[in-house]
Amino acid sequence: MKIYVTGVFVDDQQKALDFYTGTLGFVAKHDIPVGGARWLTVVSPEDPEGTELLLEPDGHPAVGPYKKALVADGIPATSFQVADVREEYERLRALGVTFTQEPLDAGTVTMAVFDDTCGNLIQIVTPA
Repeated sequence: MKIYVTGVFVDDQQKALDFYTGTLGFVAKHDIPVGGARWLTVVSPEDPEGTELLLEPDGHPAVGPYKKALVADGIPATSFQVADVREEYERLRALGVTFTQEPLDAGTVTMAVFDDTCGNLIQIVTPA
């Protein structure tokens, strides 16, 4: 068994697609209309056949309070591995990304946390 699709709830699918592809560097994989929303996934350009990230609309009544609680407590919605957290931190800051946690050595990983502009905190990590 392996992870096929995982997701993050987003407040605007197009804004999320623009951020996740244009800023973070993911590649669009599927964009299929489903009623008033889209089955919208992105993948890493390093692994185009790998796990897909679903940019899922956050319209369900339970999602808003859930997202707000995570952000209020500083808990990332998900985590992405990068080759060098400090380098990626500098690259993303130069693109205007807002970080809530600067790079921090945490024993087995170096990590940082940023706001994805769609209502989530996202963690980036580099294993030690």
